[in-house]
Amino acid sequence: MHTLITQNHIDTYQNDGVVLIKGLFADHVEAIRAGIETNMSEPGIYASENLKNGEGGRFFDDYCNWTRIPEFEQVVRRSPAAQVAADLMKSDTTQIFHDHVLVKEPGTSKATPWHQDKPYYFVEGEQTVSFWSPVDQVREASLRCVAGSHKWAKPVLPVRWLSDDDFYAGEDIYMPVPDPDTEDMPVMEWEMQPGDAVAFDYGTLHGARGNNSTARRRAFSLRFFGDDARYVDRVGPTSPPFPGHGMKPGDKLREDWFPTVFRR
Repeated sequence: MHTLITQNHIDTYQNDGVVLIKGLFADHVEAIRAGIETNMSEPGIYASENLKNGEGGRFFDDYCNWTRIPEFEQVVRRSPAAQVAADLMKSDTTQIFHDHVLVKEPGTSKATPWHQDKPYYFVEGEQTVSFWSPVDQVREASLRCVAGSHKWAKPVLPVRWLSDDDFYAGEDIYMPVPDPDTEDMPVMEWEMQPGDAVAFDYGTLHGARGNNSTARRRAFSLRFFGDDARYVDRVGPTSPPFPGHGMKPGDKLREDWFPTVFRR
């Protein structure tokens, strides 16, 4: 395994669906910061502003830009993330799914809603991992994850962040979005330094508080999957949509769009 982690990291990840990896992107913080500034000044086609009229601050997010922003591609291909992902997933290979930038400027009170990523994605499999890494020191605005939620029998209903509407209208195979703080769920969160990373399964319920501090909270995520990942149809359009992908249920995700970035 990579020297950044131990067997305890892997066991915790497998059991809880979430674990902190100290310093995963420590050597790439400046590159990520530069990439985020490029991303915000030149937004991609999926960029969103996630505040309603009258809400203070700014909550920007965008994804699927690693192939057009050189600093992001550098992190995908040169950081330890892909190997650490394989270790945590117990996979022989790691494919990149996509990147995600989330920026909460000072005075942004809006929370990131509780959600699981898997219901939004067209990926099914046990071997999945996302890394959420701040490039600013974070305390209250850190990522929050519910330990063990990746093993829940029923997925959580995906909703739209701005409108709070159901993402898949009328679908009854999902459980309502819970409130972990009032339902006494085991919420994991950490104070984090730039370059630290929270690793979490696509099925792990997570969210984040608003940023009521006087400092920026810039976060960078990479999503990977392993050997057993397969394409699956959802009941509606996925996010990210990746239009024109041409895959059928049960297919391995196409290598030309989602390249293997680590192999044992």
